[in-house]
Amino acid sequence: MSKLSQLYQQLIIDHCKKPRNFGKPEHCTHHCEGHNPLCGDNISLYLEVDEEDIVQNIKFEGSGCSISQASASMMTQSLKGKSKEEALQIFEEFQGMIMGNLDPEIEENKLGKLAVFSGVKEYPSRVKCAILAWHAFNGAINSDGKEVSTEE
Repeated sequence: MSKLSQLYQQLIIDHCKKPRNFGKPEHCTHHCEGHNPLCGDNISLYLEVDEEDIVQNIKFEGSGCSISQASASMMTQSLKGKSKEEALQIFEEFQGMIMGNLDPEIEENKLGKLAVFSGVKEYPSRVKCAILAWHAFNGAINSDGKEVSTEE
């Protein structure tokens, strides 16, 4: 097993068992519900974005497979403190990586630890699990209150 595969397994298990930024915040400026009917994953994503378009807080609630929960947990860590512009760039890079259009090992990117999800593209049925939270983020930041689905 490669080191990247081992790291992937360790991070998925850790973030699934102990998700970071899990729960509903007292205050949010943006919200979105996300659903993956294929796997049964559900997420409620909450953002607090300040007047300078900085993601001050990001939390989620939901249930689903270990990949969707770990992806949501790691996404919240990655996007907290980022500007809307930076966060959307990371969203685009993550989506590109998951779809096989960005190789984080050879192409410049801002993914950091999120690169461990690069192997998900080899399992098409799991791609929607990994990207669900990210679609909810995109829906929340661009059109508050919209519901998103991985089937759209």
